[in-house]
Amino acid sequence: MTTATIETAKIKGGSFLVDEVKPEQIYVPEDITEEQRMIRDMTRQFVKAEGERMHRLDAQVDLMEKAGELGLLGAHMPQQYGGMELDANSNSFIAEEIGYGGGSFNTTFAAHTGIGMLPILYFGTQEQKEKYLPKLSSGEWKAAYCLTEPGSGSDALAAKTQAVLNKDKTHYVLNGQKMWISNAGFADLFIVFAQIDGNKFTGFVVEADRNGLTLGAEEKKLGIKGSSTRQVFLENVEIPVENVLGEIGKGHLIAFNVLNIGRFKLGNMAMGGAKSACSLSIQYANERVQFGKPISSFGAIKHKLAQQAILIYALESAVYRVSDLLQKQKEHLLSEGLSIEEAMLQAAEESAIECAFIKIAGSEYLDFVIDEMVQIHGGNGFSEEYPAARAYRDQRINRIYEGTNEINRMLIVNMLLKRATKGELDMVGPAWEVQKELTRMPDMSNPEGSYGHELKAVKHFKKLALLVLGAAAKKQMDGELDLREEQEILMNGADLLIDIFLAESLLLRVIKLMDREQPASKDVYEAVVKVYFHDLNARLAKIALDALSSFASGDLLKTFQMGVKRFTNYPLRNVKSMRRMVADHLIKDNTYNL
Repeated sequence: MTTATIETAKIKGGSFLVDEVKPEQIYVPEDITEEQRMIRDMTRQFVKAEGERMHRLDAQVDLMEKAGELGLLGAHMPQQYGGMELDANSNSFIAEEIGYGGGSFNTTFAAHTGIGMLPILYFGTQEQKEKYLPKLSSGEWKAAYCLTEPGSGSDALAAKTQAVLNKDKTHYVLNGQKMWISNAGFADLFIVFAQIDGNKFTGFVVEADRNGLTLGAEEKKLGIKGSSTRQVFLENVEIPVENVLGEIGKGHLIAFNVLNIGRFKLGNMAMGGAKSACSLSIQYANERVQFGKPISSFGAIKHKLAQQAILIYALESAVYRVSDLLQKQKEHLLSEGLSIEEAMLQAAEESAIECAFIKIAGSEYLDFVIDEMVQIHGGNGFSEEYPAARAYRDQRINRIYEGTNEINRMLIVNMLLKRATKGELDMVGPAWEVQKELTRMPDMSNPEGSYGHELKAVKHFKKLALLVLGAAAKKQMDGELDLREEQEILMNGADLLIDIFLAESLLLRVIKLMDREQPASKDVYEAVVKVYFHDLNARLAKIALDALSSFASGDLLKTFQMGVKRFTNYPLRNVKSMRRMVADHLIKDNTYNL
């Protein structure tokens, strides 16, 4: 293992796997500045004031315009285009608060500020930026993103929509059909992808008032019923050539790059929603009386409340770690002379792996938290008179859009191995060191310090991931395995990386806070860490064995099995008592309070 310097410019996406990261290198939400606090509180007040309107389709346009007046739509935009040009962490606090209470507005807001605006910022001409971004930042115009078609979802490049240059070479004529288009019902501008000459996948900026552009009816969806989702039909729609977005035939660069930040923001908002769901779970458990006492006094309910909070705290730790990484990478690129839009694009591209971590963990942790919220509510969780039912329906889409979690898992490992192959990330040396370590006696020493076992576990967990990924990569180089056809192994590898990144983020945050102060609830945070690591140890062992046994056998598999045992030897903890401690901390304050 190498020791990373504090200079973030040297940190590459995915490098956490081979670097030793220090607590002082990461940003935690407790580092919030006064300006960031003001932005967060303003967003919180906006969300609280609007309440139920966030869930209503007929309120979305008004909400967007109010958000525009507050500067929230352009918070991430350069000032020259009407934005506030806030740092990445400020924008993450905004997303968290929108996610906390935004309901269907989450989708409206995210589609506009992310996949609606970023393609123009990243790839638009100067004229396109000056023409459209100020209107989108103010909320005067609303944006939508047209990529998916009836026959192309995850395989976006299989789109059939056609763009043909007219005889005068002044306009492209678009014909095709797009579906699942968020904000379509009220959008003033669409980012549309089409094939020029049948095979040049290209982006276009299409104004909604163009002749031949029509909409289908509002989709009847499982959840997020307050967001607008309609089909978009293009019949001989003439688009000026100056509205081509980016380079002809390079639309995939737009489609894939804008999704990086979209994935991060989705997980960021999911974390805010999980906090809200956890608080509602605690409050209901304190109010609901059975057998003569609140159900929050029962061990089974305490287990659920604690587990909700532990996962949220780990997720939050990772969210702000990645947020700050994006900010510091942007600052470094700006110092090298790049424009702000180029710096934002390249920072997001560099952290694509970590952004996918947040998308997957955020959507799946929220899934767990809300499912437990329904269970805690019992029969009332199945009633539309309580918030659990709507939350259950609304959250399910998060594992599907911005790239399904399965697609994201495969992208994670593919990106990591590609960077290693190109020499951008040294995985070969550390992976070889792990192989050699298996031939030596294991280190049986007892680690020192309050979190000695956890620090040692993080190092071991990273070695475990290198063992699995290194072995799979070698099999591929030897021609015995084609990872493109082994999606299960890719997903195993991604799960290892996601879990390890969140565990390390959680641990670094708690160590940083404990070094800074000694809060009265220190034991609670120690319990959070130890429960998370206890659970993770067993989970990682299973994931690793699932992967290794799928391509190794005989003595080689036995060697790998010994390696798995060596690298998942975190000590057992009394997780029942620790979860009860965490739950009692929550129950006392009647809200999520970590």
